[in-house]
Amino acid sequence: MRISIASDHAAKELQQHLIDYLKTFDIDVDDITNPREVDYPAIALQLCNKIKSGKSDLGVLLCGTGIGMSMAANKVSGIRAAVCSDTFSAKMCRKHNDANVICIGARVVGFGLAEEILHGFFTSKFTGGRHARRVAAINELDEGV
Repeated sequence: MRISIASDHAAKELQQHLIDYLKTFDIDVDDITNPREVDYPAIALQLCNKIKSGKSDLGVLLCGTGIGMSMAANKVSGIRAAVCSDTFSAKMCRKHNDANVICIGARVVGFGLAEEILHGFFTSKFTGGRHARRVAAINELDEGV
């Protein structure tokens, strides 16, 4: 599995911590760090383009609350980003919504909880079934249907 991870200035410390954490699971981590870029919409777009191109399977976006990154990422066609502050939501956004980006707020959760959230997100799989119809309907929104 290849994971891309990026943050704005508010979450650089959490980003490095989570990169180190993910590497303990032998996950291929794509660290998107641009020291000149601090605006979360541009950072979110860089990461989302990695997912859309197939260069990454899933993404992690970090900012102060996770909200700005989530809003920016969800503007990109084909991206289903969820801001999560608990493990249950992290698991369910994968299982029911086939989320491909998780957004976490560095000012909302600590390092330990962020690790648990990522673990829940990366170890959960989309269950399909009735949820596939709903994800397809979300995807149609990209086309303005």
